[in-house]
Amino acid sequence: MERFELHADIRTTKGNSPARALRREGKIPAVLYGPGITPAMLSVNKKDMENVVKERKAGRQLFDLLVGEAGDRQIVMLKELQAHPVSRKYIHADFYQVPMDQKIRIRVPVRTTGKAVGVEMGGMLQIIRHTLEVICYPKDIPEAVVLDVSELNMGESIHIKEITMENLEFPADVNFTVLTLLGAKGKEDGEEAEGEEETEESETGETEE
Repeated sequence: MERFELHADIRTTKGNSPARALRREGKIPAVLYGPGITPAMLSVNKKDMENVVKERKAGRQLFDLLVGEAGDRQIVMLKELQAHPVSRKYIHADFYQVPMDQKIRIRVPVRTTGKAVGVEMGGMLQIIRHTLEVICYPKDIPEAVVLDVSELNMGESIHIKEITMENLEFPADVNFTVLTLLGAKGKEDGEEAEGEEETEESETGETEE
């Protein structure tokens, strides 16, 4: 997975007043923490943070955080990005230093490839889970879990236990549905089912429940 660089300055003051002053300067107060390091108070450029979040779905990405004038490089995840409840402007960021030799849990988006057979027959593809939790080493985090739906017919589904991807584990306790292909919309299926039921009733004198 491609990593992006984000620059951070070291800050030496804490509290509400210094934080407000930083925001007036177009910066967001931040903190960096993780296993084996001393937590550090930082600030990042607000526009840089907004652009990265908007373009790259920051909650699923690793960053090269370049800290201070020396550009001390830390590989991090954005653990939390707090926003003001009214203005929705970002007010604080938490960065977590990621050990590259340890597996992590992270959510990645679901995408599809191919055109399903059932769609060509009038069915509708419905994605039930738009993100999936995976376990992997940081270097193996995929852009997405890509599912080939070419052979999917109406009434068929893909469940989590059917998905396999190299270097990924799916820590699901339940074999839930990830996506399904619904039957053709409307009345045709319903009318056909009703017709079959009526025929069955006239022949046997009873209906199945």
